[in-house]
Amino acid sequence: MAKLTNIGLEKQDSVEIADKLNELLANYHIYYQNLRGFHWNIKGIHFFQLHAKFEELYNNALTKIDALAERILTIGQQPLHTFSDYVRVSSIQEASNLSGDKETVAATHENLSLLIGLEREILSLAAERGDEGTVSLISEDINENEKTLWMLKAFMS
Repeated sequence: MAKLTNIGLEKQDSVEIADKLNELLANYHIYYQNLRGFHWNIKGIHFFQLHAKFEELYNNALTKIDALAERILTIGQQPLHTFSDYVRVSSIQEASNLSGDKETVAATHENLSLLIGLEREILSLAAERGDEGTVSLISEDINENEKTLWMLKAFMS
């Protein structure tokens, strides 16, 4: 007989899903911090437009970070919560000393592409394991992130 979590998922499934959600959480934290740096340090002709956009994006990322951590807790696991864990687990790299419009938007585009790729992996895993709550959370996020990715690409064109 399989052991179930308090929400009816098999415990081993919840561990595997939480591992991937923690990977996404770590990546979101580095993405968030990159956006903060871009917001603070942006220079040039697009300053006002990008300063506001980066603030919008990092506020949105902060909301998603909280939702991911709460989902990990909901499925009975513990979210990562130290910056050393985030840096160790994240495939998104810390961006340093970027202040130009093209380079900050390109870095944001690259970071968001990595997030979407990881989200697609999680979506597949969660669907396979019958974790509809995670599927719903990630599916909504993919849709929003794809739209942002399209907008960033349009800016770079």
